[in-house]
This record gives sequence, structure tokens and C-alpha cells, in this order.
Amino acid sequence: MCSETGSAKPTVMIDNARVRVTEWRFAKPGDNTGWHRHEYDYVVVPLFDGVLEIDLGNGERVTAPMQNGVPYFRELGVEHDVINGNDFECAFVEVELLEPKPEA
Repeated sequence: MCSETGSAKPTVMIDNARVRVTEWRFAKPGDNTGWHRHEYDYVVVPLFDGVLEIDLGNGERVTAPMQNGVPYFRELGVEHDVINGNDFECAFVEVELLEPKPEA
């Protein structure tokens, strides 16, 4: 994920030819990833129960409920800024699918 400056803290945990795994930590309400476009398909695994606010641009903002450990998948091309909509610290793990699995 390429992002403009945001206040959430990304920690890359795995980065190889097939996947990039990043923990995104939002220390306080309103912390955000910064505006970005996803260049790969990805899976997000929330590490909390609560909500994220998603700024879709053009003044459109939606609230996305999150459940601890329940993943969701999105395809490449998504553009947004992800914002902590809770009154507590929260985090999620993002797994970017960089390359398809090699043929056996």
C-alpha cells in the first residue's frame, strides 16, 4: 500500500515476493492511514471490535463495522483514507497479495 502522510503507524511484518503483511496501528481516535490507492488485492484482519471510518473522496465517508479476527477481502484499485472511528486504540493486519502462487 502506498500512502500519503497519515498518523496511523504501519509496521511491515513480512515482505517477500508473494505477500506483504503490515500491521496498521491507530493510537488515538481520528488517526488515519493517509489517502492511498491499493495496487494489489488484499485481505484485512481486524484486531478489535468497533468501527473504521472510510473517506472515499468527494466528501463521501462511510462507517465500516469491524469484528476481531473476521477478515475481509478487497480487489486492487480501492482508493481511500482509513480513519479510527473509535474512542480507543485499534489495529488491523493487512495482507497484500503481491504475486499469484507459482504453478506446481
